[in-house]
Amino acid sequence: MRVKVIGGGLAGSELALQLARRGIDVDLFEMRPVVMTPAHESPYLAELVCSNSLKSDNPLTASGLLKRELRFLGCRLLSIAEKSSVEAGHALAVDRELFASSVTEAIEVESHVSFHREEVTKIPDGEVVVVATGPLTSPSLSSSIERHLSAENLYFYDAISISVTVDSIDPSVAFRASRYGKGGEDYWNIPLNREEYERLVDFLLAAPKTEKRGFEDNMCFEGCLPIEVIAARGRESLRFGPLKPKGLVDPRTGCEPYAVVQLRKETMDGSIYGLVGFQTRLKRPAQRELLNYVLPGFEKPQIVRWGSIHRNTFINSPEVLDSMQMSLKRRGLFFTGQIVGVEGYMESIAHGLLTALNIVHFMKGLEGPLFPAETILGGLQRHLIEKRKHFQPMNANFGLLPFVKSKRSERKRLFTERALAALERFVSEKLETYL
Repeated sequence: MRVKVIGGGLAGSELALQLARRGIDVDLFEMRPVVMTPAHESPYLAELVCSNSLKSDNPLTASGLLKRELRFLGCRLLSIAEKSSVEAGHALAVDRELFASSVTEAIEVESHVSFHREEVTKIPDGEVVVVATGPLTSPSLSSSIERHLSAENLYFYDAISISVTVDSIDPSVAFRASRYGKGGEDYWNIPLNREEYERLVDFLLAAPKTEKRGFEDNMCFEGCLPIEVIAARGRESLRFGPLKPKGLVDPRTGCEPYAVVQLRKETMDGSIYGLVGFQTRLKRPAQRELLNYVLPGFEKPQIVRWGSIHRNTFINSPEVLDSMQMSLKRRGLFFTGQIVGVEGYMESIAHGLLTALNIVHFMKGLEGPLFPAETILGGLQRHLIEKRKHFQPMNANFGLLPFVKSKRSERKRLFTERALAALERFVSEKLETYL
């Protein structure tokens, strides 16, 4: 049985190499350079288009832990990245051209992979097909996916607000409440007085923003306006929009504040909170400055997801895909990588590896492996499975993991030790024959 993989990005390349390693024949299709995207510059597979950094390799970070989990499982692209690395402190950064050309060479010399440079304009027939086309899926293939999944389950614009760990919120400043008392204490609320509000508006208007690229719409959509665009419409606009204080009484004063920044829980265990309405084009250093110095109510804030607005094709995975990210409408049709709702280079690579394991199990008539909840891999898997009202892409962060009761200074070390021990047990007991 041959597997058709559409897309030679990070997830598709890792998937193809993992299947080939297990003796499974793969047809890998990549449209570049026959058809280029506005973001890519080379014909190489696995080209990194935004940054050359694969984030921290420090084991006490979520990204570093994910790398250790992937090393344990024999991740091919991580090995290539390490051989293509450049000095970047504790981060794993690569020479982009060397990395992408090395991945391309690994694919081209693999006897179990047939490499096709051509555009696939619709979901092809086949017993096992994988769509790994990422956030810049071509318009024709996007239309085919939309017809298969239905339009309401395929999103083209990703409006993401800033998200932080719950430890970042200073409870001596913020208070818990829902607007007009509806819903109990579901939100953390940071009250702003007039001076603090005016300082915020001034900062949003002056702070550096990211440049729009060719694949981003020049228009602002009302449903996902950047907070700085709202601020530019008038100095009071935010107070009548995402920062409106109506129905929120500060228990310390007994009055409604001048304005309120609300934070909404984003994980079931309450370890991650999102700043409501703070989708933004601010550059990352400016977002960090916003939380550290402009807004009150944050204590050594840890940002787990950066605010952004950009074109980003992704699927409402919990609604239309099963636990292996296989279509509920068609057995054998898998989706992998950023298109399913994982965010980041290493996360895409990781999902490609997970999909390879899922396909191996599928071919044997088995359910794919669900990694332990204590691991980053397991946390990402559960994010793609659990249904929620507003599904959004997620990157590796400790908020995905079950909480550890300990001193804050010890928590990251305990997260890492627990995850690696759980992974080792899981592999030895349930997965060893498939690696």
